[in-house]
Amino acid sequence: MELKETIGLGVAGNFAHHLEQAGELKDFENVVTEAPEAPKGIFPFYLPGNDGFLGVYCIGTDTLQLPSYEANAQVEPEIAVLFEIVYDDTMRVSDLVAKRFTTFNDCTIRKEGAKKISEKKSWGQNSKGIGDKWIEIDIFEAGGIMDRYHLCSYLKRDGVLHPYGVDAPLPGYSYFYGKLKNWLIDKMNQQEDFGPLENIYAHLKACGYPKEALISIGATAYAAFGEKHYLQAGDEVFVIAYDASCEKGDLTPSESKVILHQVVV
Repeated sequence: MELKETIGLGVAGNFAHHLEQAGELKDFENVVTEAPEAPKGIFPFYLPGNDGFLGVYCIGTDTLQLPSYEANAQVEPEIAVLFEIVYDDTMRVSDLVAKRFTTFNDCTIRKEGAKKISEKKSWGQNSKGIGDKWIEIDIFEAGGIMDRYHLCSYLKRDGVLHPYGVDAPLPGYSYFYGKLKNWLIDKMNQQEDFGPLENIYAHLKACGYPKEALISIGATAYAAFGEKHYLQAGDEVFVIAYDASCEKGDLTPSESKVILHQVVV
């Protein structure tokens, strides 16, 4: 499923300790949030029709392309939700309808001096990764299918499989379900161009008011290996969403498990 007409947005700081581990907390020191646990903001990673680097379709499936220049890149294991965007008569976002979800690698370079988050998020084709299937969302609220799912990730290097991100239940996100949706709507309409953040509504307008948004809702905390090791050519990345009521978070395929597998080049 290609998403070339779908705007790609990410949520920064929606899982405890991730920003500290990634060394990015200082980037947001002047960003005021509504609550201590609230995410820091939204950033774009793909803007359909944009003439700049964010207009390059960056979402891959089996290959992760490192930047051509020297850079410290880390996996950011996430859940991505495909939302239908509903606009009101003034073309402001009035609702987001969650349709389906999958695993996502919001791969990020640790780039000193970057003025915007987006400068660390996209550097060409195959700089992101998406899972091998979608899980339909019945209801985007407690009691729905997403309650049962966990997210985990691994890195295989020199034949050894290392846990890369912690195994986390999806309701463990700081903002999830209705709280996340309402926050997203507010930020899509109101977020200003400030510090590392950008005016998302201006991007929606410039993109011709896309009908859908692929939103990566935040990276988990890193396991010890993931926190200390950057990606190298030849690594294999695995990001897995699994139904914890009936499965383990291993590499075995199944009907209800979503696996993203990328080879780093």
